[in-house]
Amino acid sequence: MEFNDSLLIKHTDDLKLPATGTVHRQQMTLHCHQCNAVLADSTGVCGEMKSMDSLMCIRVTNDVVISDKMESGHKGEMTNCIYSSLKCRGCRCALGKVIHSAPSRLALIRSIFLLYKANINCYILNSSSLVKASTLTFDQKPLRESMNEVRQQFEAQLEQMSRIKNRLVDISVTSNMVN
Repeated sequence: MEFNDSLLIKHTDDLKLPATGTVHRQQMTLHCHQCNAVLADSTGVCGEMKSMDSLMCIRVTNDVVISDKMESGHKGEMTNCIYSSLKCRGCRCALGKVIHSAPSRLALIRSIFLLYKANINCYILNSSSLVKASTLTFDQKPLRESMNEVRQQFEAQLEQMSRIKNRLVDISVTSNMVN
């Protein structure tokens, strides 16, 4: 990764990721593949819409412009949807869509920013590497799975605290018997 002032002049496409290329809780910024404008960061990514080859984001930067014109989808995944196109403020590159109205099968992605993976680069912070979003998967763990992990951690901590409490009680009883 090389910069000249604030302009990116070289990037790496050969980032070594886990075998599956899956990104979980990886800190990164999302950039326009043409002009490198910052579009979003990993805290706003809420998943991936594989059928549309798009990232799902709950928020984007001001460099993502939402078209005033609403369009209607007539084929494929966008059938019966009303949406606006997303463009890069810097280079006017097509970035994706935001769906305003959709059939119930797409209810989860209404008002979510869908960024085309093909037009996005990801700057991975901990490795200082810029890679194409299309080389990564952004699967999110189901909430129930995350909640189960947290519950198990709390139960383990409770058990550890209970053992410590019992040891303290035993020490207290032993010390009272000696006195």
